[in-house]
Amino acid sequence: MLPLSILDLAPITEGCDARQAFANMLDLARKAESLGYRRYWLAEHHNMPGIASAATAVLIGHVAGGTSRIRVGAGGVMLPNHAPLQVAEQFGTLASLHPGRIDLGLGRAPGTDVAATRALRRYYAGADEFPADVVELLGYFEPAQPGQPVQAVPGAGVDVEAWVLGSSLFGAALAARLGLPYAFASHFAPDALVEAVALYRRDFRPSKRLAAPHVMLALNVVCAETDAEARRLFTTQQQAFVNLRRGRPGLVPPPLESAEALDAFCNPVERMGIDRALACAAVGSPATVAASVGRFVAQHRPDELLLTANIFDHARRIESFRLVMEALRKDRGTA
Repeated sequence: MLPLSILDLAPITEGCDARQAFANMLDLARKAESLGYRRYWLAEHHNMPGIASAATAVLIGHVAGGTSRIRVGAGGVMLPNHAPLQVAEQFGTLASLHPGRIDLGLGRAPGTDVAATRALRRYYAGADEFPADVVELLGYFEPAQPGQPVQAVPGAGVDVEAWVLGSSLFGAALAARLGLPYAFASHFAPDALVEAVALYRRDFRPSKRLAAPHVMLALNVVCAETDAEARRLFTTQQQAFVNLRRGRPGLVPPPLESAEALDAFCNPVERMGIDRALACAAVGSPATVAASVGRFVAQHRPDELLLTANIFDHARRIESFRLVMEALRKDRGTA
């Protein structure tokens, strides 16, 4: 079976706060470890009331310290918001504390709005510097050389598994050129999926870090006992997406009374936008999800899957990830 991992944003639901979101995050990571998930990634976002994963490196340390085997990492760190040396020091520290378990996914988008971008890194010239920043950052993980003027301490010579994240051809081309594994954000931006993966595999150059191309694809997965219940739970993510597009991001909302109620929540144009952005999704009963995931894997041939589920109720979210793992192990459709 393909390795399965989890992407989390430490969601803050209505009636909840960041403290509870972090408790839920650690609880889910521990459950994921016991279920056999390979990685637990946290995504950097800012100025978003419903997302608590802003201080990504801090949360990675918390999750890694509260687990023992699962790989923990950033999916990702939005490098335009940071100085490469500081990221190298942070993840060098994490990898020194938790050897062999830390992943560093690097993204080019700021993960926020224009105002927050300026507040985060006011002097930054723009995301066009991303390739040079990635090269600089990776250099800090190389063994320090005599006379080297700037070193990452800790960081130099430390094993950190680095990935390039993307939702366009830009990230695919960079990952291929640098010989790094590539994670595509198909869970919210699937339009360039086929072309980006093909470009990455075609142009990949082996490196010291990776001998052959390695692709992880993100997929929305919501699993419940029945198709109808899973579709109802999925309305939380659909509402949140519409609210974001309306310029009104807020706390994560509870699901609607049924999937059909979504048509009253949004207009036809918004519904088309939801369906397009969240097209890479497996939503339904265990059998339905297994079949959907199997079709997705057969079509795109990923090396790993990164699952995400913005489910309002914490217990139902954990149950969804349990049902997914059990269904795919039984089906073996992702093998």
